[in-house]
Amino acid sequence: MEFLVNIKFNWPATISDEERARLRKEEVAHAAELAKKGHLIRMWRVIGRRENWGLWRAKDGTEMHEVLSSLPIWPYMDLQVIPLAQHAVDPSPPEKK
Repeated sequence: MEFLVNIKFNWPATISDEERARLRKEEVAHAAELAKKGHLIRMWRVIGRRENWGLWRAKDGTEMHEVLSSLPIWPYMDLQVIPLAQHAVDPSPPEKK
């Protein structure tokens, strides 16, 4: 199942620059692992904002929640998760597993 995920970051004023840098480094490494496992398919930055959109895969909504909540920056994320369904005229449907 595919999900379109919008992530906005809400860093608290109390977090240090060092802690933020550490979390970002962990986030990059963890995202690379999720990509290897087939969960993170594509990611786009929103220009000029602390925000991104991503195409993610999981077997269902419960697994998608588990994947997203495993991200190191999870406590500082405001998420919108949109489950996607196949469309009859999609010229390149996702691979079946």
